Amino acid sequence: MKSAVVVFPGTNRERDAAQAIQLVTGKAAHMVWHGDAELPSGVDFIVLPGGFSYGDYLRCGAMAARSPIMNAIKTAADRGVKVLGICNGFQILCESGLLPGVLQRNIRPKFRCKTVNLRVETTNSMFTNQYSKHQVIDVPVAHGEGNYFADEATLAALEDNDRIVFRYCTASGLITLEASPNGASNNIAGILSEKRNVLGMMPHPENHILPEQGCTHGKALFESVLAA
Repeated sequence: MKSAVVVFPGTNRERDAAQAIQLVTGKAAHMVWHGDAELPSGVDFIVLPGGFSYGDYLRCGAMAARSPIMNAIKTAADRGVKVLGICNGFQILCESGLLPGVLQRNIRPKFRCKTVNLRVETTNSMFTNQYSKHQVIDVPVAHGEGNYFADEATLAALEDNDRIVFRYCTASGLITLEASPNGASNNIAGILSEKRNVLGMMPHPENHILPEQGCTHGKALFESVLAA
C-alpha cells in the first residue's frame, strides 16, 4: 500500500499518522506539502491529519481546503482512492465539499482533550472491516470545533445509506447527549462519502495504536485500510 500524509501550515499530527501507517504496513508514508500540485504516483491511501491549519483562521479547514494539493486529492477520491481526514482533516474534507456538513464550535465552548468512547456503526467500509458492528472503542479527541452539523435531509441520507461510521457513546455503548464531547448532531463522530472511500472523523485513532499509549483500539482502522 502506497500512502501519503498531507502537511498544511499548522498541522501537528502528521508524524503520528505516519507512525501508524508505518507500524501497520511496514512502509513509510510519503509526506506531501499542501502547496504541491500533485500526489505521488500510484498512491492508494491519503491522510489529512489533525492540527490547526492556517491557525484555524476564518473557519477551521476553510483556507486549507483551497490549497493546491486539494485538487489532486479530489481527483484521487473520484477514482476511488481511500482518503482519511482526522480532526482538522475532517474539517478540511467538509470545507472542500468531499464530505457533507460542517464542524462547528463545541456546544460547551471549551477545547476538549480527553479519551472518549466510540461505537462502530458499520463494518461495511474500507476503514472498519476489522472491527465488529457496535463494538465500543476508546479513542482520544482534541478539538474546540468538533460539533458536526448538517441539515435534516443530509442527516437522513447519512443514516439511510449506512454512512455514519462512528458515534460518541457511553462505555456500555449507549448513545446519549452526555457521551458527546461536542454536541454533534446524532452523536456523529465520523462519516463516509457517497462512494464510501472517504472517511472524516474527529477522534484520533493514530494516537491509540501502541500499548504505551494506553490503548490500541485505533490500530484496527489502519489494519482495515490495509485489508481493503
